[in-house]
Amino acid sequence: MFNINYNFFEAKRKEVSFILVFLFILGVLALLPTGFEKQIYVHSEGVRARVISTNNSSMYKTGMITQGEQMCLIEIETGRYKGERVNGVNYFTGKYEFDKIFEEGDQAWVLLEFDDDQHTNIIFANMIDHYRINKEWVLVGLFAFVIVLFSGYTGIRTLLSFAFALLMIWKILIPFMLKGYDPLMIALIVGNVLTVTTLVLVAGFTKKALAAIIGAISCSFATALLAYFFTLYFKVDGTVMQWSESLLYAGFMSLNLTAIYQAAVYLACSGAILDLAIDISAALDEVYKSNPEITRKELIKSGLTIGKSVVGSQTTTLLLAYMGSYISVMMVFMAQGTPMMNILNSKAIAAEVLHTFTGCIGLVLVSPLTSSVCGFIYKGKQAIIEKAVS
Repeated sequence: MFNINYNFFEAKRKEVSFILVFLFILGVLALLPTGFEKQIYVHSEGVRARVISTNNSSMYKTGMITQGEQMCLIEIETGRYKGERVNGVNYFTGKYEFDKIFEEGDQAWVLLEFDDDQHTNIIFANMIDHYRINKEWVLVGLFAFVIVLFSGYTGIRTLLSFAFALLMIWKILIPFMLKGYDPLMIALIVGNVLTVTTLVLVAGFTKKALAAIIGAISCSFATALLAYFFTLYFKVDGTVMQWSESLLYAGFMSLNLTAIYQAAVYLACSGAILDLAIDISAALDEVYKSNPEITRKELIKSGLTIGKSVVGSQTTTLLLAYMGSYISVMMVFMAQGTPMMNILNSKAIAAEVLHTFTGCIGLVLVSPLTSSVCGFIYKGKQAIIEKAVS
């Protein structure tokens, strides 16, 4: 009884220590500078403001496009000029994806421009967009509440993993890519670090976590190689990514957009790979606990059987996730009566085909690799003994 309690508290102590170390790492990442904090808007300050009234007399339509400008009387809600009222201008670019119309009572994010470094006088107020930060926090809070409510302590660890992933992408992945490091290599390092930390946080320092980590990392390298070779084989380049050319115009002419696209293909499916790896290893962990006498061959066979069912749903999930982001493009093709051969040969659709099926192949490989790793981890000693006896 004493040994059981000691082992329990020792395990909890190690887990708490790991969480504390992990929180420290999160803090360091949050404070880590990216190297791209330069201020491109001199003599300016971003503030939240409330729209008091609007003047739409300078707005006009040309066909379906809104042009001109919207004048707004706003009350500043943050910053040194809090409480003051100024006139803001909302310019229209003629593009629905960028244009917005403000109404009385709306909250907006406004860029104030000043006449000097001391911000003495406001000379212009540019209505950037609707203020959404508070609404985004509501959604994030709802997600945190739901996951902790239904998952308990595991939900808290999942939130830590989620925060770590966001910080790794924003503080490590993107800055290193902008600095010219090999995108695919950086993506592999970041992706595998996220795989290890996520699985340890979710499954702890256990055999099932180890098996899932080895299986997921193996599939990560396979998926990255597939992304590299099929990008060359399809003759697809990185300009298919939204806003990619803007990077070149922003002064980053030396960036390899195709390599960034290859990294994006790998990263997009890395989450599904680690998810499937832990699903299979957790299932085999339960199989082993229920039947410790099971042979390695039978354990691997059980993993393959489980994988057949799970892989089918996971690949469909991956397909729906990718196609969901491209549904408007497909609608345009269909509305215009574009022949199917033209659609499939277009660079944009070929890139999505590559994206989808590279990820699906990576998922298919997870099942046999993770099952085999589980067989060796759970039945490794037994296999050695059996070989010695024979």
